[in-house]
Amino acid sequence: MRSLQPIHRVLGVLVAMAGAVAAWADAPTAPVSVWYGSLVFTPCTLTQAGQAQTVPARCATLQVPEDRSSAHGRKLDLAIAWVPSTAKTPARDPVVMLAGGPGQSALEAFPTVHPAFREILRQRHVLLVDQRGAGRSNPLDCPDTLSEEALQLLDSAGVDEARQLTADCLQELGPNVDVRAYTTSAYIADLEDVRRALGVAQFNLVGVSYGTRVGLEYLRRHPTSIRAVVLDSVVPPSLALGNEHARNLEAAVDAQFARCTADAECTKRFGSPRARLDDLLQRLHEHPQHVTYRDPLTNEQREGEFTDISLASVVRFYSYAPQLFGMLPMLLAEAANGEFANLMAQSRMMEQLIGEQIYVPLQLSVMCAEDAPGMRVDPSDAGTILGTEFIDLTLAQCSVWPRGTVPKDFRDAVTSDKPVLLLSGELDPVTPPRYAEEVQRTLPNSRHFVFRGQGHSVMGVGCGPRLVAEFIAAADANALDGKCLAQLQYSPPFGGSYGWGP
Repeated sequence: MRSLQPIHRVLGVLVAMAGAVAAWADAPTAPVSVWYGSLVFTPCTLTQAGQAQTVPARCATLQVPEDRSSAHGRKLDLAIAWVPSTAKTPARDPVVMLAGGPGQSALEAFPTVHPAFREILRQRHVLLVDQRGAGRSNPLDCPDTLSEEALQLLDSAGVDEARQLTADCLQELGPNVDVRAYTTSAYIADLEDVRRALGVAQFNLVGVSYGTRVGLEYLRRHPTSIRAVVLDSVVPPSLALGNEHARNLEAAVDAQFARCTADAECTKRFGSPRARLDDLLQRLHEHPQHVTYRDPLTNEQREGEFTDISLASVVRFYSYAPQLFGMLPMLLAEAANGEFANLMAQSRMMEQLIGEQIYVPLQLSVMCAEDAPGMRVDPSDAGTILGTEFIDLTLAQCSVWPRGTVPKDFRDAVTSDKPVLLLSGELDPVTPPRYAEEVQRTLPNSRHFVFRGQGHSVMGVGCGPRLVAEFIAAADANALDGKCLAQLQYSPPFGGSYGWGP
């Protein structure tokens, strides 16, 4: 199942290999403790596993009830990070970044996306609140049940094995955790508690992927608490995550492979990448390959089995970033000639990086409550790259995972006249532009930009950071000049091991 998880943070590892940047590098040294509203913040450093980037910040906790219907039940400590603005007099309404997933930690994700927030930090503070069940907010974890080895097995497991592994994880969590209390609605209530504790009248929200679901639902429940909203890679409320994964990936892959077939040199060297992919998927399904390769993170020589599931995972992960996808025609051509080492190394790198990115129990709590009731297996997906495995396995896991409740109008469109900026990648394999168009219909004070040739999570691309900062400054999407986006170019396919040259 891990091979099917979102990988926004992994893309940051692979694409944005920037050095560490201090959020307040030009600011004077701050005192040890600082009050923000009723909370005391102390110095901390935001880090992400596998990366050199770090961001200095200030951290605090806020205690909230696990079960909001019980006044005397268990309490949770929410982890909050405050990345101070470099402005001498920051605006009073901070920006809150809502991470993706579901199952990502905002505090852990921020070092990757920090460059996209530099312009925002010139005006406003940025706040991060780990969703309950992730990061430092009472993380839900099953280190024994969901070990790296177990997750690798789950990739190729049947529904019975997936169901049993999920039941084992639930038992490992024990009786002191009520997994029904870890939903989007609970997170929104937590965020509202944080706003009150900080003494802030209004938040500006920046949500990415699943974070757009959070942003929209927060806007629905607490409209007076919101000044402006940025939705990057939009998940509409009507969508059951997973139902359209297979068909969306097919469309994105075909569109990106078309860049090779339209290039005479690429076609000459690599033929039809789609035909090669389909042939390799069939061959690997029947006869997995035993491969000797170099571990991409340690450079140790290793051996492993490369399967059709391994190949599908690499294709899906790389489709999130067209700059990476450009390598696939070359890699598929190598594999067609019996050379699987490079593809195997790519698959292994994804497994190692993603294993530390998603808090799977939290993801199950969200998806089982909010998505599984609307999930349906489409028989026509059986012949696609992903097949029906994502929905099959999710439904199997959710058959044993206790489900929280959601409001009756949770699936309804969100109607609001608040300023909203929507961003989409033209080639996004998960949340294509039509999702943002659906959401925009009931947001009359909104504007939608499509980033040409881009994939998933786009606000950090090109002039995106400036547009987002200008929007938040003025809270007026219609005033934005998006002509700078015309400078975005399609990423050409690799012509060889050294990149896009002839």
